[in-house]
Amino acid sequence: QVQLVESGGGLVQPGGSLRLSCATSGIIFSTNTMAWYRQAPGKERELVAGITSGGSTSYASSVKDRFTISRDNAKNTVYLQMNSLKPEDTAVYYCNAATFRGHYWGQGTQVTVSS
Repeated sequence: QVQLVESGGGLVQPGGSLRLSCATSGIIFSTNTMAWYRQAPGKERELVAGITSGGSTSYASSVKDRFTISRDNAKNTVYLQMNSLKPEDTAVYYCNAATFRGHYWGQGTQVTVSS
């Protein structure tokens, strides 16, 4: 059974930081591309950042230079370090695993940026 469990969301003031974690099980983590998506109220889900099995990363232009995606293959976990947070970063953040069997999603974690 595949499981992706996100954690680390919460309420933070503008300019603050949060670190999201996504712990996985049931997949061969080290061979999969992992990604973070987000969905704000009334908007479509969008790709925030991705990291390949080889460690190559990519970012949405809106978060580049503020967010950093990383992975720990020993812990089967992917992270999203979010700095200089803005109110427009408010959304539910989802972890995604791209496997040969298809895509898997976590349940999401809420990030709210507000003063």
